[in-house]
Amino acid sequence: MARFAVGARVRARPGDPDGHTRLPRYVRGHQGEIVDDHGSWQLPDEALRGTIRAEPVYAVRFAARDLWGAGSHSVIVDLWESYLEEAAQ
Repeated sequence: MARFAVGARVRARPGDPDGHTRLPRYVRGHQGEIVDDHGSWQLPDEALRGTIRAEPVYAVRFAARDLWGAGSHSVIVDLWESYLEEAAQ
């Protein structure tokens, strides 16, 4: 079951994990908003270690100005649930 609802404010986990990750460095530590729930998909990080585990994947919108300091557009990135945490209010 999905942990986050469309419209929820989230933060991409910061840091540089060991091994493979599909969490882009440019969104790590930044806050965004869930704009869609894509259902559950196999987590590639675990698959490379021989473990098959599916988890929810979300489309998360980030303001370009928050990522790069400029821009009036937004960037949408598909992220697995384990890459996200609740945003501080």
